[in-house]
Amino acid sequence: MVNNFKILCPTDFSECSLNAIEYAAKLGEKYGAELILFHVPDKEDYQKLSVGDVKAIDQYSFIQKKLDSLVKTVTEESIQKGLHSCRAIISEGKTVKTILNFAEENKIDLIIMGTEGVNEFKQNYIGTRSSKIIEKSEIDVMIIPRRVYFKPPRKFVYATDYLEEDKIAIQKVVEMAKFFESEIDIVHVSSREKTIDKGLHQLMVQEIQPFIKYEKVNFVLKSYRDEPGLGLENYLIIAKGDILVTLTKKKTWFEQVFTKNLSRKMSYFINKPFLVLKRA
Repeated sequence: MVNNFKILCPTDFSECSLNAIEYAAKLGEKYGAELILFHVPDKEDYQKLSVGDVKAIDQYSFIQKKLDSLVKTVTEESIQKGLHSCRAIISEGKTVKTILNFAEENKIDLIIMGTEGVNEFKQNYIGTRSSKIIEKSEIDVMIIPRRVYFKPPRKFVYATDYLEEDKIAIQKVVEMAKFFESEIDIVHVSSREKTIDKGLHQLMVQEIQPFIKYEKVNFVLKSYRDEPGLGLENYLIIAKGDILVTLTKKKTWFEQVFTKNLSRKMSYFINKPFLVLKRA
């Protein structure tokens, strides 16, 4: 259990954001965390939620009631299972900037959020707001795709480009995996443009291993003739990975794997949570 661990879960009351709350609550139980449900007012949200409700004149109060209901549900289900606390906050401003500012000011450890609407979802796997949060955040971010419901992860797949920062980042993955006794596959996918031979791979493995205090870890080197992202997806399918993890301090993997054109091809990722580690 981590002392004073804080999870921020932005919500717009859509299906995907409600699924993100479920993930946030379940992880919060393991970390003994404080969970903050966070809403940035949006006129379109109010209109959508209050359609046909002639009594919903005070839309701000209407949203507050929705949040209070979510807090009550989470509290009743998760406090007895280890979640430290759950509260809700409404904060006005530009959505992405407001979320990031709150996260920084309140020393949030993990942001968990859902993808956006189905149209954006088809065009870009992680959605516009989510992608901006990942790009600009200095805090770890977990993205929960639409229609993905919580289940204890059997396997984490950590996509590595063998950066020095991996040594610290992998410890975070180990910490989370231990909660569920999950396996961790640390995978490097090379392409024709950038290959790593087995000798160099083994040397890098030897450097990383001392930083890992966990038995259920596998090191994997895969070659794929096309984009590394498609090779990674192929590995996820074969290995039945449940959560994809990557480090974006240097954007090599993020840029290779989640370009718009490539993400359209990678349908498997649409069905799996994605954890982006941002700092040691």
